[in-house]
Amino acid sequence: MSHAKKTFSRRARVAAGATVLAAVAATAFGAVSANASAPAAVPASAVSALSSGTTTTSTHLTVDAAAKAAQAALDAAERENQKVTVAVVDRNGNTVVTLRGDGAGPQSYESAERKAYTAVSWNAPTSDLAGRLESAPNLKDIPGTLFLAGGVPVTARNAPVAGIGVAGAPSGDLDEKFARAGAAALGR
Repeated sequence: MSHAKKTFSRRARVAAGATVLAAVAATAFGAVSANASAPAAVPASAVSALSSGTTTTSTHLTVDAAAKAAQAALDAAERENQKVTVAVVDRNGNTVVTLRGDGAGPQSYESAERKAYTAVSWNAPTSDLAGRLESAPNLKDIPGTLFLAGGVPVTARNAPVAGIGVAGAPSGDLDEKFARAGAAALGR
């Protein structure tokens, strides 16, 4: 029996190879698409509703309210020709708004944020907290804090919801006066 060797033209070999590759790609794509679009089944035993009392809700200052407070503090400082920076942080200490007044020193930006953070963290004016350093000097080592006058907390239902920090005036008393003006603007 004679075996005749059949040879295909180059065009036929390329066409056959392309057809095989297309079939493999379509199969793989279909499998990937099916897996990506089909949600994973979650056993009913793994899904449970949370029981009452296992979650909490917190109150945060809106961006508009934070901007209003910051602007009021900056305006109070400008009326007294003071060049300051004002920072407002949320309940978690994250900066919401920072306004740097014209001519405010470069150190005032970070100082204002740290004063605001300190005030909201302890729910107390930073001028009060500065006195605590005498009995607990290690407080100053807590990252992100600054125990200098100029930060005040903002509260709702006796819980801190924000902190306002001001820095750049010649004294912490002035910084805190301007921070209080920012907090007072929220009560109007």
